[in-house]
Amino acid sequence: MSAQHVLVVEDELRLARLLVSYLQAAGYRATAQHDGLAVQATVAAGDVDLILLDWMLPGIDGLTLCRALRASSDIPIIMMTARAQEEDRLDGLDGGADDYICKPFSPREVVARVRAVLRRRPAGSPKPGLQIDEQGVRAFWHGAELPLTPVEFRLLKMLRDAPGRAMSRDDLRSGVYEDRRIVHDRTIDTHVKNLRRKLEEAGLAEAISAVYGVGYRWEARSASPVIYN
Repeated sequence: MSAQHVLVVEDELRLARLLVSYLQAAGYRATAQHDGLAVQATVAAGDVDLILLDWMLPGIDGLTLCRALRASSDIPIIMMTARAQEEDRLDGLDGGADDYICKPFSPREVVARVRAVLRRRPAGSPKPGLQIDEQGVRAFWHGAELPLTPVEFRLLKMLRDAPGRAMSRDDLRSGVYEDRRIVHDRTIDTHVKNLRRKLEEAGLAEAISAVYGVGYRWEARSASPVIYN
């Protein structure tokens, strides 16, 4: 079983490194992010089990970010802040945080809080967001398998691996058909249409958009956590 991943979102570099060090010593896989604006992309691009989130961040404050993450994910979030007033703590919890820890704090206390929050998470519960099983050629949305053909699976992976990038039909054709067979643009359009329909039926609407004169794009705003097995 792989170690659980804790994402430390803290713009004070020394504190971020200290927390990462303590978490790694406790057996977690820990990484740091220093800019709040990049956090949603980080969550969307990888397997994150818990977020330690500072309230005061450059670009976007922690409370706003917490609310944005809560709109699409149930990943546990622990807020970290020097704002110790009761109203501030209530704002953080009402904004979707699972726990709240006031600065200054002991790194050992943070590790204990992380352990407690992860312990409360139901064992065996389906992971949120989009899961891609490359070896099994399967994809899941919130634990439910998507009924994809092999071509649809490869299209999904190509688009999802490049969020926000407009990919031409030639790009998609080259990636989907490794034998370089001759395939018309309409064939790619049909596969994408079927893939979009299946995603929408599963509850992942508007993830793929058409780019006029170019091809298709995976919308970064969908920001669904993606996990690779």
